Amino acid sequence: MVGRRDELVEALRILEDDGPRVLCVHGPAGLGKSTLLTAAGEAARRRGATVVQLDCRDLEPTTRGLLSALSRYAGTEVDTLDEAAALLGSLGPVVVLALDTYELFRLSDAWLRRVFVPSLPDNVRLVVAGREPPTSEWWSSPGWDRTFAGLRLGPLPEADALELLERAGLSRHEASRLNEVARGHPLALRIGAAAARERPDADLGSVAVARVLEGLVGLYLAEIAPGTRRLVEAASVVRRVTRSLLASMLGESCPADAHALLARLPFVEPVGDGLMLHESVQEAVSAWLREADPSAHRAYRRAAWRRLRSEVADADRTELWRYTADLLYLLENPAVREAFFPTSEYRYAVEPATIEDGDAILDIAVRHDPPGAVAILEWWWRRAPGCFRVVRDRRGAVVGFSLLLDLSWLDQRALDVDPVMAAWLRHLREEPVPPGQRVLLHRRRLGRDAGEGPSAVQAASWLDIKRRYMELRPTLRRLYTVHRDPGPFLPVLTTLEYQLLPGSVEIDGAVYHALSLDFGPGSVDGWQARLAAAELGVADPDLLGAEARELVLEETRVRLAPREFALLEYLMRREGRVVNRVSLLEDVWGDHYRGASNVVEVAVRSLRRKLGPRGAWLETVRGVGYRWRRG
Repeated sequence: MVGRRDELVEALRILEDDGPRVLCVHGPAGLGKSTLLTAAGEAARRRGATVVQLDCRDLEPTTRGLLSALSRYAGTEVDTLDEAAALLGSLGPVVVLALDTYELFRLSDAWLRRVFVPSLPDNVRLVVAGREPPTSEWWSSPGWDRTFAGLRLGPLPEADALELLERAGLSRHEASRLNEVARGHPLALRIGAAAARERPDADLGSVAVARVLEGLVGLYLAEIAPGTRRLVEAASVVRRVTRSLLASMLGESCPADAHALLARLPFVEPVGDGLMLHESVQEAVSAWLREADPSAHRAYRRAAWRRLRSEVADADRTELWRYTADLLYLLENPAVREAFFPTSEYRYAVEPATIEDGDAILDIAVRHDPPGAVAILEWWWRRAPGCFRVVRDRRGAVVGFSLLLDLSWLDQRALDVDPVMAAWLRHLREEPVPPGQRVLLHRRRLGRDAGEGPSAVQAASWLDIKRRYMELRPTLRRLYTVHRDPGPFLPVLTTLEYQLLPGSVEIDGAVYHALSLDFGPGSVDGWQARLAAAELGVADPDLLGAEARELVLEETRVRLAPREFALLEYLMRREGRVVNRVSLLEDVWGDHYRGASNVVEVAVRSLRRKLGPRGAWLETVRGVGYRWRRG
């Protein structure tokens, strides 16, 4: 590491008795946060500390994701928060847990601050490194002012920038000329140095200062071999690059050593079982390719989608998040992509409501809902305060809230009090979900100023709900929500497969419209794959339709009886595995089974007729049961 001496000293204060317990290293992309984190970790180890460094690009952004990562590190199962705290505390006299690319974990920022860090033993420290500055709650919450510190990275001073370039093989004159353009930006310096080595007479002065990184990337790509440039272009459309993805995207033209060629480039780093382009380079190359050759951009994404859909079928639970994130990255729909890969400034924090937040929540409700609807929310606040989430601004004030419940909260008393819940339950009775699958009820979501209308507060609430999606997959099947005026959201909601339910609910003169999102048999992962398939124009005919009880075959939709739908869904979720008749009767028919001898066989025959040529995919395994296996 060149330079950053003062920053390194500041980071190592976390080892001191009077130093902070939590340190947030932050700054724009390409300024060397990961490099500083690694160097600080090496220095901490030399001082006797134990350092556990995790990359959030490989972490599902949930409690489960962090516990799974610690399990992999320790080589033993870590199932609870207490077990995680005990494990970390036992690793040495001073233990540092470092989370890199933390912006990708920020769905769980409030949990980390309010629950995880307070549970850690006194000998454990936390360092997070990411693009975004810490939320105000890290500074303003009681007790944090003495235990939290922030460290913002800026460009390298001129002397350090010149030293970095000279170490890269440039002369003092060449280094000075390049730094006039790169202005101390570490990633730009490295790419510029690589471009200068490829073509010593390159006109670095022609690069626009306002877009220096993109300009240097373009200059570098113009000078490297066409085959390597194709590798970079293909890699720019996927989240991580694996050998199998490269082979699928490039076909016969993929060089045998493609992975090794990419790994040697100055803006590529290893992660998990693949490689990643630096995010700034990735965005620049992908944007250029989308504009210069949209057909190639789309072809790469289609090929990647097909490969990922094939591989995810065999992924175990520990790998599932990687494939989920990979499929999500192929989506360009901003409503989905921004929810899981946010690029906007983190202006608001979303966290569980406290008892003290009750008045603020009801004040917001009074602003936008009639008295009868407010009374229902007040009833829910008394009954289930733990299901409320609040949105806070940088000063800690409540500027919005949401109420998200599990289906288990629906009892007769709730149905008598809340007509929206009653409407949802009627739909659920008409269109039941299979046994063992979960249903979420998104009862209300309001911002202080814009109410339920589009706003940054609403976006923060939606982002928080995605955390629950991740936590409940693969058992989450359906989400219900409600709007007084769904109009502003309908184009996005329709794209995301929400269905406006028939009828409406009137409360104190205000009309509320119920909506549902059926994720389908593949839960959240299957839903995301469908969205990507629709966006890319990729046919995936053997998916059950998101609309209730339908089979999608090319352009045709075939209506299925409820038990046919449940049976096919059950078998598809267990693709390739033989399921015996007893399990089908218990899990699909359940209480509706009354001893008929051939109900399974009748449903199978009917499904085969409706599947047409694909009926052979529903196999009979004589003497055992049935299996769904695509031909």
